[in-house]
Amino acid sequence: MEVKEKLYTVDDLWAFEQDPAYEDRFLYLIDGELFEDAMPGRIHGRIAVKLGRFLDEFVEAQGLGEVTTEAGYYPAGSRFTLLMPDVAFMRHENLPDPPPEGFVPAMPDLAVEILSPSSTLAELRRKARVYLENGTALVWLALPQRRGVEVCRLLDGRMRGEFVGIDGILRGEDVLPGFELAVSKIFAVLP
Repeated sequence: MEVKEKLYTVDDLWAFEQDPAYEDRFLYLIDGELFEDAMPGRIHGRIAVKLGRFLDEFVEAQGLGEVTTEAGYYPAGSRFTLLMPDVAFMRHENLPDPPPEGFVPAMPDLAVEILSPSSTLAELRRKARVYLENGTALVWLALPQRRGVEVCRLLDGRMRGEFVGIDGILRGEDVLPGFELAVSKIFAVLP
């Protein structure tokens, strides 16, 4: 007898979101496999707020799109992958029309993931690769222990990462032209 594992879909995750038994659980999918992140802690939350605020102020002033936190995004045409970046930016022209109330059937232009004590850098890099292979142009991995950000891009079909330390400047590149943020401002919340 053949044993088959269940492949989960975006619809399964939406049903979990509506079920009180799954309240306060952070679930995501990669190729139909279900994963769970631990609930973020205070430092994680503070970094997300800082980054979200700086991004939102810039995006709103420029009229570029929208910034979200903890929202679900999945690639158009695939219902087996859904990620929930800690912070994300999506250009107006890439937003579905009309914008959905639930999960977004497109990947963000910029995704930010913050390393928590309960996750590993390898897990974050895997997510970064999934974002990039599904249409996200730029991924920032915020690394509180190292007080820096790993900037990830897809070049020649391969993910490349560049570390920007506490004295560096994070740039929006082609995704957010003109956006610059001193990395030290992101980690000012740390002791």
